[in-house]
Amino acid sequence: MKTRSRALVGLAALGLAVSLAACSTPKDEPAGSSTDSAAAIDSSTPITLTVWESLNGPDKFIEEAGAAYTDLHPNITIEFQNVEVGDSPSQIALDGPAGTGPDVFAVPHDNLGALISAGHILDAEDHAAAIEENVVDVAINGATYDGALWGYPMAVETYALYYNKALVETPPTTWAELTTWATEFNAANQGKYGFIMDVGNAYYTIIFTAQPGNMLFGDDGTDAATPNLATDASVKGMGEFAKLRSALDVAAADLATATDDGLFAAGNAAMYISGPWNVANFTDQGVDFGVTTLPALDGQSEPASSFAGVRLMAVSAYSEHPAEAADFAEFLTTPEMQQLRVDLTGALAASSSDITYENDAAQGFIDQMETSFPMPSIPEMSKFWDAMNAASANIWNGADPKTELDAAQAAVLAES
Repeated sequence: MKTRSRALVGLAALGLAVSLAACSTPKDEPAGSSTDSAAAIDSSTPITLTVWESLNGPDKFIEEAGAAYTDLHPNITIEFQNVEVGDSPSQIALDGPAGTGPDVFAVPHDNLGALISAGHILDAEDHAAAIEENVVDVAINGATYDGALWGYPMAVETYALYYNKALVETPPTTWAELTTWATEFNAANQGKYGFIMDVGNAYYTIIFTAQPGNMLFGDDGTDAATPNLATDASVKGMGEFAKLRSALDVAAADLATATDDGLFAAGNAAMYISGPWNVANFTDQGVDFGVTTLPALDGQSEPASSFAGVRLMAVSAYSEHPAEAADFAEFLTTPEMQQLRVDLTGALAASSSDITYENDAAQGFIDQMETSFPMPSIPEMSKFWDAMNAASANIWNGADPKTELDAAQAAVLAES
């Protein structure tokens, strides 16, 4: 099924205005190309730009977009290197100063604060006009830190519940229902799992703590003194998370994302929490899947709240070709390249132009966006990940939720 979208209605749930203005430019010049920046780049010296991105779709996008960019700038070659988007913030801190890092790299928007404060990336202010023309306002917001533009938006994303249509007729709508269903499925289908998720990853387990009035770092995600991890609501939510162990009796260390991806792709898991980055992967593996909203927490009627993020390309502060790197990153925000990215990855575009989605899974993520909230981008997020990852894994493995959440909150609030 093809879905056409000028902008994602669900993005309004992030508390930000979404621009629906489409842009129109001559076909021989990509929309949003910056004349000023194009004039500034070297058009004669052979240049190679190294780009870090993830596998399973984003890699193909960089390779094909790079070839298209080289057609426009024959002296510039784009070289893809695999560094997963979640690993790039820590990797740039090592490889950038060593001179072995990228010119451009993919990064989740919540890492901006830490990357900026450490001096690892360059701002995108010179390209602001083109970027603002090309992408929706919510993506601009995600690329902005302390009033300045720092990133080149590629996609907006959250995660939702994948289900294998051959194994699941009607997905459960509450966590209690899911636990019961998965337990019964496991008993009747030896070697398969009714439900899987990366239980030691705070990116996903936040769904059990984030509720109205109990949001991470406050309602707008900027109150560093209020992590809201050790509240009664969080303890109750993580208690519900712990009950899932009866339906998935596997240690946290054995449920990492790569393992879970493989289980669902092989048809050995009926339901799985993941994001649009896996649409192309699971389609290529021949899985007949659907995507729906997350189950509701106990006592609630709406789907559980998930992190929403903006996937950005950032220009490394260590690049020897910053003008060319910035021009290529801007090129990736144009309507033509955004459509190409959707075609290759199935992810939700950041584009403000008409985008066609070949896979109807997009609607499931759009629906989940209604109860999603943006990941905070304050520097304290780095402490949150370490603390909540550990707490989640320990709770899953049998530790007391309150004890673990108290420790997590203390770690986040501790002076650096």
